[in-house]
Amino acid sequence: MHAIDVVEIVGALTILVAFAAAQAGRLQQRTITYQLLNLLGSGVLATIAAVQLSWGFLLLEGSWAVISLLGLLNLVRREDAN
Repeated sequence: MHAIDVVEIVGALTILVAFAAAQAGRLQQRTITYQLLNLLGSGVLATIAAVQLSWGFLLLEGSWAVISLLGLLNLVRREDAN
């Protein structure tokens, strides 16, 4: 196993932990923690996809990262407004 494989697995696990915790009712989806986990995991995977020229995977993970970033920014703005 190469170092890039380990990084890729950690990225995937980051997303999966957030998803599993939300499904189990242990983490709300509209929280900074949830959005950060998704942003970090999808950002790592999107970067790997870009380097490997894996266009479908880049589309999926890049979109996931952008959507997570927008959700995170929205949450931060709401907290600043309160």
